[in-house]
Amino acid sequence: MSLDLDGYFARIGWSGPTVPDLSTLIGLLGAHMRAIPFENFDALLGRRVRLDLDSLQRKLVRGRRGGYCFEHATLFAAVLTALGFRVTNHLARVVIATPKAESSLTHMFNLVELPEGRFVVDPGFGGPAATVPVLLEEARGDRASGHWFVRDGADWVLRGYGKQGPADLWVSRLSGDFPIDFELPNHYVSTHPDSIFTNSIMLNRFTAEGRVSLMNRDASRHQGGEVESWQLADRKELRRLLDETFDIDLPEAETLRVPAIAGWA
Repeated sequence: MSLDLDGYFARIGWSGPTVPDLSTLIGLLGAHMRAIPFENFDALLGRRVRLDLDSLQRKLVRGRRGGYCFEHATLFAAVLTALGFRVTNHLARVVIATPKAESSLTHMFNLVELPEGRFVVDPGFGGPAATVPVLLEEARGDRASGHWFVRDGADWVLRGYGKQGPADLWVSRLSGDFPIDFELPNHYVSTHPDSIFTNSIMLNRFTAEGRVSLMNRDASRHQGGEVESWQLADRKELRRLLDETFDIDLPEAETLRVPAIAGWA
């Protein structure tokens, strides 16, 4: 099956321009990240996470589900390429909570070349993600958006603001990665018993005002600089949150068995 651009545009609510320029890239990335959530339920349910275009469109577009980095980045790259953008895909090591030397290459993002420069677009990074393209230029990214780059030897380091101030988010050497290079880490994060993706619920959806996130039982709504936090009582509340806030219809949520929520009713 070929890429259904009209179906994708309907999914993200996009009726704007499709000229391959920076303005279009900004608009598409924001619309994509507000419409298609970050979520890992297939990994929790023991389902194979496929990266072929047919499967991605069936799940994220027609099925109105979300996904994680490999799914988001692969689909978004296909859309950008179809519109005439120059896109390459790359792997990174997430270093938010783990040192670089102990973090494997398990994150995927896109790099887009434009007359204004090279821009990282990262639609599948979840809550810490930049919702606008970030200029790949040392210490001169748009800090107003909350993200910028620094160098660490051969590595490019994406930085952002955490609870304690500026923090490293991921590092990448921008090596020449091929489609096959993403299959192994995708398989690992979605199947390995030690992977956080097979042990914890992770949800994030950006809104016009901020974002809504869930980590296991802990939910939060970020809006206007304020954060509202609460805990889900049970799996029925999880399903209700999925339906009402993330626009995901997933009956399996009421019977989900996850180590991190083993005590749920």
